[in-house]
Amino acid sequence: MSNERYDKAKKRVEELKKFYSNLVTFVVVNLMLIIINLVTSPGSLWFYWVTIFWGIAILLHASRVFIFKGKFLGEEWEQKKIKEIMEKEERLK
Repeated sequence: MSNERYDKAKKRVEELKKFYSNLVTFVVVNLMLIIINLVTSPGSLWFYWVTIFWGIAILLHASRVFIFKGKFLGEEWEQKKIKEIMEKEERLK
C-alpha cells in the first residue's frame, strides 16, 4: 500500500513539475517575443497572438493539474474504464 501511495505522490510531483516548467517557458518566451516585437516592428503588434493561444493551452494544463487532478481523462478515469471494460467482457463470456 505504501508503495502505491509513493507512486501516486511521485506521479503528482511530476505533473506539477511539468506544469511549472511549461509556465516558466511560457513567461520567458513571451517576454522575449514582446521585446523582439517592440524592437523590430513597434507599429505592428503580433506577439499577443502567441500569448493568447499559448495562454489558453497553459490554462487548460493548469485546470487539468489543479482542478481536475487527473479525474478527467486521467488515472482515475482510466482505472474506472479498465474495470468497466473487464466487467463487460466477463458478462459476455
